Amino acid sequence: MRRTGSCGWFRRRADWRAVHNAVVPTAVPTEDEVRERAGRNRLDVAYLGGVAVGCSTVRPPGGETPAATVIARILPEHRERGYGTALYERGLAHARTLGGDGVETVVLASDEEGLRFAPARGFTEVERYVLPGDAIPYVTLRLT
Repeated sequence: MRRTGSCGWFRRRADWRAVHNAVVPTAVPTEDEVRERAGRNRLDVAYLGGVAVGCSTVRPPGGETPAATVIARILPEHRERGYGTALYERGLAHARTLGGDGVETVVLASDEEGLRFAPARGFTEVERYVLPGDAIPYVTLRLT
């Protein structure tokens, strides 16, 4: 997401949040949490004819992981059309400028399509974990 103007920025942030919450219903961030994430991560939105179809997050390497993290999310009705690949490749290019020790992604374990997408691009599972209060695990995968 690029800050091209305050009105556009707020719209894109709301669109990012809507797509995120549809794809990851177990971790629904508030508007304030999205604003905070946008301050430390790169958030992008993919549009088709003015309608948000996907979003991505690129987290820089940091305290919890020395790797950059690239996450692409596409609404189920828009999958298998290349939007995820485009978001992922854009995010990966940015992640590689951040340095760090490799690239990781995180997929909700119930997202079967996401768990096929990542290994098809060279990612290997390294960890599964459940956040407090959740029942569905997250899967961390590392680009090999």
